[in-house]
Amino acid sequence: MRPTRSSLRRVAAVAMAGTLATSALLGAPAQAAPASPASPDAAATLADRLGDRSAGVYADASGKMIVTVTDQAAAAEVRAAGATPKLVKRGKAELNRAIADLDRTARIPGTAWWTDPTTNEVVMSVDSTVTGAKLAQVKAAVARQNGAVRLISEAGTLGKLISGGNAIYAGGGGRCSLGFNVRSSSGVYYFLTAGHCTNISSSWYSNSAQTAYLGARAGTSFPGNDYGIVKYSSQTAQPGNVYLYNGGYQDITTAGNAYVNQYVQRSGSTTGLRGGYVTATNATVTYAEGSVYGLIKTTVCAEPGDSGGSLFAGSTALGLTSGGSGNCSSGGTTYFQPVTEALSVYGVSVY
Repeated sequence: MRPTRSSLRRVAAVAMAGTLATSALLGAPAQAAPASPASPDAAATLADRLGDRSAGVYADASGKMIVTVTDQAAAAEVRAAGATPKLVKRGKAELNRAIADLDRTARIPGTAWWTDPTTNEVVMSVDSTVTGAKLAQVKAAVARQNGAVRLISEAGTLGKLISGGNAIYAGGGGRCSLGFNVRSSSGVYYFLTAGHCTNISSSWYSNSAQTAYLGARAGTSFPGNDYGIVKYSSQTAQPGNVYLYNGGYQDITTAGNAYVNQYVQRSGSTTGLRGGYVTATNATVTYAEGSVYGLIKTTVCAEPGDSGGSLFAGSTALGLTSGGSGNCSSGGTTYFQPVTEALSVYGVSVY
């Protein structure tokens, strides 16, 4: 049976439609599968890779990682990696130049500074002891930065919290808090605490009468850093956890790096378990004894005797209590030595 003219037209129309559909599919750009949400470590690594095209990372209110960028090409890289870009005016190099100038010209006891990625500024704080000529010196240093540095005042006096987890007592006097139990690859057991604690004594005890000997100092670093390590006298395995001051314990299984807006907790022998948020990383604090660099700044309160105590998020060890201002009645600011640096220097790990 011969096809009619109308049936041929229908066949041609169907063929043309198929050709158009195929052409449309072939011409369409390939759609990449959405990237998985970036983890805090992945976002930090991405910001490091971007170099001066980024000025840091932070978590927003929902926990999503925000990576600051200075151009649209960097923003595209950030989106592809599963993070959210935020366009900012200043890159890392400009902020670091401002920090370097503050370090040269305004390193005065009672001052601290850090980069705030949420506002794309360096923030410099002064405590109540920075007055008169010292305050004028600070203000002049801030004014030279053309808006890259914001000056704030913080209540109280910035100082070490000497006087973590459980209490530890220095031979000759002084109480601090144990940070984290750690061990070497050969199975030797130690604990970490603040360096301004281990500076004052080589012998450490678990009671104020100093009859229960814990061990001897094996290393200390303060100022510059604020970490120290004590070797246990008995090599019986110590618990790899943190006391929560409610009868319970938090198991610690790994160590990590803090990030801005992360919720964290601190355990210390004066004020027990307290919580708050990370407000900056890589902060510089100048105590009477000298400056300490690379600290974690938080809204967690602390008081004398909490020094050296554990900063953690869930099962992740983050830091050792260094110092701050304020107290746990009215609130305050506390700085922490990142624990990852101490672990690397001493060749030990949490467990």
